[in-house]
Amino acid sequence: MKIAVIGTGSVGGTLGRRWAELGHSVCFGVRDPADADAKALVGKIKGDARLAGVSDAAEDADVVVLATPYAANAAAIASAGDLSGKILIDVTNPIGANFTLAVGHTTSGAEEVARLAPRARVFKAMNQVGFEVMANPTFAAGKPVMFVAGDDAAGKKVVLDLVSALGFDAIDAGELAIARLLEPYAMLWIHLMARRNMGRSFAFALLRRQS
Repeated sequence: MKIAVIGTGSVGGTLGRRWAELGHSVCFGVRDPADADAKALVGKIKGDARLAGVSDAAEDADVVVLATPYAANAAAIASAGDLSGKILIDVTNPIGANFTLAVGHTTSGAEEVARLAPRARVFKAMNQVGFEVMANPTFAAGKPVMFVAGDDAAGKKVVLDLVSALGFDAIDAGELAIARLLEPYAMLWIHLMARRNMGRSFAFALLRRQS
């Protein structure tokens, strides 16, 4: 599958690397494909990975992953061009000042993304843990859970498969509006990491009782 990752930060770089290692063709969409740091990132990836401008990366992709800071989402989507029919995975969190949510209750960051890209098939996923867990989601107790929200059934199957392939217990949480729950849920992880000194190597799991 052709995956465009918009952003080469810790999250975007980790997800792009892991999907490339799993056999997908990954193109990082960046403002400057000649940037030395971006080239160094791609050079370390064992798999099919390259750099391109944001619009070029998105145009050729089956799946586009939005991995920019929340404040840069609008500019990144505008740079991506026509996203009609494409699966767009929003992995960002609308973090405001002092670890507060910038939006919530009546909307979500993911729904704002859907308004910015109205013809894309938008999903919320991979926003609920830090990049260290994305890089290695192996825990002795079992798989960490990763919830996926979105409205398109066919596209959701693709997203769930991509998340599961990374090593997560991929769970369909419902429609895109459920991102209003998943983004505060992500803030709990951030709070425990930053304010409760739990570090970055933990995740949540979904336990099922056998009937």
